[in-house]
Amino acid sequence: MTVLKSVVLFVLAAVAEIGGAWLIWQAVREGKAWWWAGLGIVALGIYGFFAAFQPDAHFGRVLAAYGGVFIAGSLAWGMLVDGFRPDRWDVIGAVICIVGVGVIMFAPRTGA
Repeated sequence: MTVLKSVVLFVLAAVAEIGGAWLIWQAVREGKAWWWAGLGIVALGIYGFFAAFQPDAHFGRVLAAYGGVFIAGSLAWGMLVDGFRPDRWDVIGAVICIVGVGVIMFAPRTGA
């Protein structure tokens, strides 16, 4: 159950952070209304709470692992929202990152 909770929190964090950054991008680079940036700032704040609710108590470990989730999530967001088509190297890199997330977060540890 802890693994499932962690995965759900990582997905929610990715949607909040990537979505927040995308909203700001839309306001600054694509000429959307200023309030898009405001929504983006709120979403980025929400991201911080999702990260803080991770079951692991080590900030560095959680944020390091989230880096891999962010990479894969950013490519997925680009595909779903912006019509981006990753090449095989993007996909291979994302898979490597997700494997790294699993190792960092879920490897058996003794005395930790």
